[in-house]
Amino acid sequence: MKGQTAIVAGGTGLVGRELIKQLAADSDYDRVIALVRKKTSGENLGGQGKVEQRVIDFNKLGDALKASEIAHAHVFCTLGTTIKKAGSQQQFRRVDLDYPLQLAELASKGQADAFAIVTAMGADRNSAFFYNKVKGEVEDRLRKLRLRAVYLLRPSLILGDRDERRLGEKLGILLSRAITPLMVGRLRTYRPIHESTIATGLIRSAKSGQTGVKVLASDRIAALAGK
Repeated sequence: MKGQTAIVAGGTGLVGRELIKQLAADSDYDRVIALVRKKTSGENLGGQGKVEQRVIDFNKLGDALKASEIAHAHVFCTLGTTIKKAGSQQQFRRVDLDYPLQLAELASKGQADAFAIVTAMGADRNSAFFYNKVKGEVEDRLRKLRLRAVYLLRPSLILGDRDERRLGEKLGILLSRAITPLMVGRLRTYRPIHESTIATGLIRSAKSGQTGVKVLASDRIAALAGK
């Protein structure tokens, strides 16, 4: 496992920042390539050293990586936006569907050892909700690629210090904290989950050495992270 390369797309978001921080501190990884739209401070991406911020045009993702960098790498995708921020459903699909699939195709062609992505609880291409529908479509199309290992992490409400706080999300967090102690048994899947737990789950999934497609809901992510 020593000498592993990690490739991260979406490293400036809530989960992505924490993921890079943990990868940078993990002695099993010698190199962390963070694919970003623009550089951010080293502190925000978990320090410097083995973390390389590579500024790219995500519309030309195929030019961002060499085959030798992808071979046997662990590829992580934490890309995601909102329709409000994206500006339209079309732009949302580009960020949450097109870019992850392009990254996965590169991982497949380059023979990466693992591809791990954050989707969403309720991901279903037949969903009446556009967000869940897109996430479900991503998952279905990933299953059809020739990837050695695919990990689909479906967190519930994500807790953490965001750069921006949406009112509905804030209210949801307050409510979930009040009722979390009551969420036991089957309801554990719906418990809110911290970004650090998801990041740990991504890394431990990739390190597991399992093959095929694995789906992890919030309770399984937490268990994998030892939470």
